[in-house]
Amino acid sequence: MSFVITTPLYYVNDKPHLGSIYTTIICDAIARYKRLMGEEVRFITGVDEHGLKIQRTANNNSVDPQIHCDQISNIFSENWRDWDITYDKFIRTSSKHHESIVSEFYGRVKKSDDIYMGVQKGWYCVGCEEFKDNPENSSNYKCPIHQKNLEWRNEENLFFRLSKYQSQIEELINKPTFIQPSERRNEIINFVSKGLKDFSISRTNVSWGISVPGLEKHTFYVWFDALLGYVSALSLHDKEHSLKKSINGGWPADIHLIGKDILRFHAVYWPAMLISAGIEVPKKVFGHGFLTREGQKMGKSLGNVLDPKLLLSKYGRDPVRWYLIKDISLGNDGDFQNKRFVDIINNDLANTIGNLLNRTSSMSRKWFKNKVPNNVKIIENSELASLSKITVDKYINNFNAYKLDLASCDILNLAIKTNLYLNDKQPWILIKQDSNIPLVKEIIYNVLESTRIIGLLLLPILPDLSKKIDEQLGFIYKKDSPWQDQLKWGLLNQNSELPNPFPIINKLEYE
Repeated sequence: MSFVITTPLYYVNDKPHLGSIYTTIICDAIARYKRLMGEEVRFITGVDEHGLKIQRTANNNSVDPQIHCDQISNIFSENWRDWDITYDKFIRTSSKHHESIVSEFYGRVKKSDDIYMGVQKGWYCVGCEEFKDNPENSSNYKCPIHQKNLEWRNEENLFFRLSKYQSQIEELINKPTFIQPSERRNEIINFVSKGLKDFSISRTNVSWGISVPGLEKHTFYVWFDALLGYVSALSLHDKEHSLKKSINGGWPADIHLIGKDILRFHAVYWPAMLISAGIEVPKKVFGHGFLTREGQKMGKSLGNVLDPKLLLSKYGRDPVRWYLIKDISLGNDGDFQNKRFVDIINNDLANTIGNLLNRTSSMSRKWFKNKVPNNVKIIENSELASLSKITVDKYINNFNAYKLDLASCDILNLAIKTNLYLNDKQPWILIKQDSNIPLVKEIIYNVLESTRIIGLLLLPILPDLSKKIDEQLGFIYKKDSPWQDQLKWGLLNQNSELPNPFPIINKLEYE
């Protein structure tokens, strides 16, 4: 079974920020999980490189737009490498491959009689790359999002007959599974209920874009062009470059994970264009919230932008991944608070999971000659065994529902209860009497086995920490064996060697 997941195609007006890191990390965790569950994953990411905003940014920097795009695109791909993002396709919309797919798609939409020439008048936000319907509600004609002056446009453009697909889009967005979370779906339902209007899909004032076939002065509107990157990516690097080849490469996407500010383009415009071209619509569009810092919107003018590169060099991948995945409910807005970040990492990872492994493996090494206890009777309905099974089931259900924060809490709760089990049994007291050795062996084995399962459950969320746990337990994770089968209780090899211990995660210090 194939599974296609996409990040947005990030706009290359600037380097990656914490929001783009967040989206990509979430997609990466889902992609890793799906691979572990045996699915053939196509994880698509990339960059959107056309439009007036890019053209102006390049001009302001006195460089050719292509050079600018090359530079920023490289920064994105380097960031994904540094963050160990396991994408399968990285699409650039300035590629010739993508251009050919866009032209072919345009031909299909035109054949459906959904393209016509008209005049576009209105106030335009370059930052949003869209016309604003009611600029009179914004003081001094400023975009409510970017807080920059809108620009008046009066030009001849090609239009797409969005209004033609009113009923089909209504039917689509009313499906509870198509747009998530529910509050995002309600926003789109409200927008569509006001009546869909045809929108322009070409520009005559933008030279940096894909030329419209047969119309010398027109380039495709960035949102007509960029969305097709999800499709063109599927045949990237294939010898045959065609729309059909791309579609056969795994379309439709199972999930588009995007910021809520671009939900309308993905949940309304994009499906309508696909229907026009005779192509299946994506199965799900998930609009996540915005990130703030210490309760404030991040911005260069405020001097509070979090540099992902600095976060990575200072804390490493897993602490940042844990905070973003576990502390933010997907779909809600999130806030990066430094004290809370330090507290969560120290309490969850260092004190709870790290300490559990360290003290249990130390006891086992000390008491049982550097080995996992042997001659232990595996009881599948024992306290920790039952708890482990319940945890695994809840974790899988939560991951399948894209409730990654709850899946993370499932892991943490298992670690907490395993620590409590250890504290309650007190093997360090029992070991003082030889007659208790069989019981001590059982206790230590159970705790180590629970830790093994914790490590396996961490694999899609915190891959680095998961590998360290596996290493300290003697490399017991088998890539050639189904991951879900390895989550069963009692698979830790008795009498196996325990490697020399090392800290799996360091405590963070307050600044």
